Amino acid sequence: MSSHREAPEISKDPVADSTDVYAFVSPDKPDTVTLIANYIPLEGPAGGPNFYSFGDEVLYEIHVDNNDDARPDVTFQFRFRTELRDPGTFLYNTGPILSLGSANWNSRQFYSVTRISEGHSVVLGSGLACPPCNIGPLSTPNYASLANAAVHGLPGGIKVFAGQRAEGFYVDLGAIFDLADLRPFEQLHAQYGMNVFSGPAAGVNATAQLNVHSIAIQVPVSQLVHGKHGKVTDPGSVIGVWTTASRQRVSVWDAADGQQVWSGPFHQVSRLGNPLINEVLIPLGRKDLWNTLPPSDDKQFAGRYAHPELAMLLPALYPGVFPNLAKLVKAGTSRADLEAILLTGIPAGVVPGFQNYTGSIQADMLRLNTAIPPAAKPNELGVIGGDLAGFPNGRRVSDDVVTVELRAIAGATVPLVDKKFTPDAAAALVTDGLTAASVPSGYLATFPYLGVPYSGFDTPS
Repeated sequence: MSSHREAPEISKDPVADSTDVYAFVSPDKPDTVTLIANYIPLEGPAGGPNFYSFGDEVLYEIHVDNNDDARPDVTFQFRFRTELRDPGTFLYNTGPILSLGSANWNSRQFYSVTRISEGHSVVLGSGLACPPCNIGPLSTPNYASLANAAVHGLPGGIKVFAGQRAEGFYVDLGAIFDLADLRPFEQLHAQYGMNVFSGPAAGVNATAQLNVHSIAIQVPVSQLVHGKHGKVTDPGSVIGVWTTASRQRVSVWDAADGQQVWSGPFHQVSRLGNPLINEVLIPLGRKDLWNTLPPSDDKQFAGRYAHPELAMLLPALYPGVFPNLAKLVKAGTSRADLEAILLTGIPAGVVPGFQNYTGSIQADMLRLNTAIPPAAKPNELGVIGGDLAGFPNGRRVSDDVVTVELRAIAGATVPLVDKKFTPDAAAALVTDGLTAASVPSGYLATFPYLGVPYSGFDTPS
């Protein structure tokens, strides 16, 4: 998945596990950028009585680099606090929750937002209420209104939301991890050497009807950029975005009250920029290390981008289907296209009317050119689909990042750096067979854009 259970240690710590990051120019308010960081993978909607929540002991951060050094220039920090009204009941709520202040809601969360920039720390808001989880029609009868009430305005024209949302990332996990047994390609296994597609089979969305916890913040563009900006070609129009979660280094179990106590300096345990990087490119033995490092240290992993394991596997898994990719792999050719797309951004002149270059420092970040306006008719394949407002120009909530990255790994983007290379016909067709329509909840047209979470009562377990 994008970054769900992507490393051995963080898979044991779901409240600190970042699952997806999104960064895009807000379609309904194009003078702002929306940043979303999702945590807690694979939430079953019926997970009571201890329904999901953010970790009170976790430091959540969304970082923005605006001067091309792969280090944070603007950081938004989020800290959470849980309040239990009645510790004598096992219930999350004792009656319908009709407002964020409902006396029936037993276990509530509040949070603070702090902005750090140029060494200065400013608290933008505190005591901000999260909405409850979506329990069902009796407990949360008008969930959409509860969520809307949890969208808070902050100084400087900023909006913020933190709470449960429907999972918007779609992927056929069963196919991907069954040795890339992509359902649209199933017939190829039965017909060795087949180069003609008999029509795509539908993928199975493994994340359908699951929830996540989202931290979403909408910020005026002017507060994120630096230097000359405003035009697509201006270097200052491009920002790099990633999220991290950190825990204090020491954990002690207090036997007196049965509580876990954390102390000491914070240590990063999770991070995420581009989707599917730690999941697919970083080897098992280095995944935990990758999660603890800043993007500025990513040069040491560049070889995994230049020679991705999946690119080596595709010709073997689908004999005769990727002959040109097979030659590229056999020759040991470095994938400069993937290094550019994922580690430095694409320089001006490579794709007409587009650039999201952040300099020569190799770093895993979402790179967003804030001067590219939202698309009137978005294409979920983003840049490779002719829509310059989509992935890998940042990432929108409905972008089909699985298909985009599969096609890139299969060789579709090699001509960006080598005009003589001809991608295999399959490279433009490879997919896991899913689209944005595979998400049952759909998406919202306004902030926070991810759909209403599925309720435990209405969603089959």
